[in-house]
Amino acid sequence: MSCRLLFQLNIRTVDRVSEGDVYANAPVALVALEVRHPSAGQLSTADRTTMKRLLGKRLPILRSGQVTNFQAVSGEAPRVSIEQFPKYFSRSNTTAASIRDTSIVVETTRHRSWEEMRSLLEDVLKARLHVGDIDGIERIGLRYINEVRVPQSDGPDWDQWVDSSLLGQTEIGEKLGLEPVQWQGVTVFSRGLQRLLTLRHGPREGYAVEPGGDLKRPAPTPGPYFLLDIDSFWATDGPVPEFDLPFLLQMADDLHEPVRSLFENLITQRLREEVLSRSD
Repeated sequence: MSCRLLFQLNIRTVDRVSEGDVYANAPVALVALEVRHPSAGQLSTADRTTMKRLLGKRLPILRSGQVTNFQAVSGEAPRVSIEQFPKYFSRSNTTAASIRDTSIVVETTRHRSWEEMRSLLEDVLKARLHVGDIDGIERIGLRYINEVRVPQSDGPDWDQWVDSSLLGQTEIGEKLGLEPVQWQGVTVFSRGLQRLLTLRHGPREGYAVEPGGDLKRPAPTPGPYFLLDIDSFWATDGPVPEFDLPFLLQMADDLHEPVRSLFENLITQRLREEVLSRSD
């Protein structure tokens, strides 16, 4: 079950938690920032080595990443291509930067603060520009995937932990004598000036971010969780701006600005006090 709606974003201020605060038991499983650009070609072996040297203090481990791309062609079998690219990891294998033909991706499963994420992005962008020019910027996206897990016996009573606006299917089920156990809602908020924010939410089982992937993460006990997947992004629908580092960093700050406020408006005070602020 899925619904997709478009709204103008107008988030009320939440005074309980300031932007600089970090929850002791934060539910964020993955933070990823992607910069898409026109094709820039694959990095040479020498370029990969140079980037490894430049990123050595934070991402010293160089591995080869790989994705499989499918292209549908009318009347023909899908065309399959495999793209390989350098991927630089931290020693803890919890943070990485991927340098692909048309994108740069910085991601972490150990998110400490926005300032740390922004600093890493700046280092990666500087290193990439050191080994070659990029013709422009087509999209910048910042994504926070949260797995909200709560103490439960038979099954979580989610209206105690997340805002009731996320539980519309529950009310419908009660009217019909049905118990919804899984659904996904999708809301797209417009912020103007080619900026959008997508919220995906709903109860799930298992993991949204697998602990056994390329990026390692502490493995919580598998079971029910409530997904709060926030994707804040800008995409050009006209001229392609230059690949300008100050512009990119300012845009990253702008995309991050509503994320915490939205999250705070989606959870209850009980979740803050009994789960997120708890020191394990």
